[in-house]
Amino acid sequence: MTEDARTYASAGVSLVTANAVVERLRAAVESTGAAGFGHFAGLYPLDERRFLAASTDGVGSKLMLQRRAGRLRWGGMDLAAHCINDVLCTGADPLFLLDYVAANHIDEAQVVELVEGAAEVCRAAGCMLIGGETAELPGIYQESELDFAGTCVGLVERDRVIDGSRCEAGDVVIGFRSSGLHTNGFSLVRSLVGDGDGDFDADLLLAPHTLYLQEIRQLQERADVRGLAHVTGGGLLGNLSRVLPEGLEARIDWDAWERPRVFTWLTEQGIEEDELRRVFNVGIGMCAVVPEAPPDATVIGELA
Repeated sequence: MTEDARTYASAGVSLVTANAVVERLRAAVESTGAAGFGHFAGLYPLDERRFLAASTDGVGSKLMLQRRAGRLRWGGMDLAAHCINDVLCTGADPLFLLDYVAANHIDEAQVVELVEGAAEVCRAAGCMLIGGETAELPGIYQESELDFAGTCVGLVERDRVIDGSRCEAGDVVIGFRSSGLHTNGFSLVRSLVGDGDGDFDADLLLAPHTLYLQEIRQLQERADVRGLAHVTGGGLLGNLSRVLPEGLEARIDWDAWERPRVFTWLTEQGIEEDELRRVFNVGIGMCAVVPEAPPDATVIGELA
């Protein structure tokens, strides 16, 4: 790769465009009565006491490397953990997950691997996998390729909703470590690995997405959690900004934690630090904003 090619945009993905699309869709979405568009999960008023929380996402092009490496079960784990983590950001408990598999040609063994991986994470989260759909779309997907997406729905009491509105200057940011790249930035990773059937370090690059349910529940028992941010596309600062009130910003100590080895590998491939921070989680997969951190928490910054 050339120096100019070692960015997410030159690999074919524009975070600027993604953010612009969200803003252009806002009016249409809010015209239906919805509020909080752009957060990690949407809230639907179930009754006077409770909200349903829901989020939809997919594994993305990480699946292409997982298929090459024979790790599609990990793709199922990625999907469930990603969707459940998004719902957790509202303070909700996950209820159920629905999945969708689409491919040029449905391979039964591949679908089983994906669904079994998702079911493994759902069991750990106490979340039912209640159904899904498969579709063969040879005119859309390339030969041998597939896609895996899902929707998670949770439930939260109105007085327990976490939406960032109570965050204030002086609050601290707690970081929860990631297992690696999780499920974002893989168009850039694939450009580094190359196409075809060549070998690559699957354990380094494809470690499944971390589920943060137990860590978040434990923190809620010990601290006043005012905001939660799942660090996905857009990096740590980009995702924290989604839950902070206007006028507040997070000041991060980027040396406050040890990064997984995969980020050293990305640096060795020529990815600059600014691009790492903008695209990847750099070792922190979930953030919580609290007024005071428990003694054993990993404090990575504060609000100002």
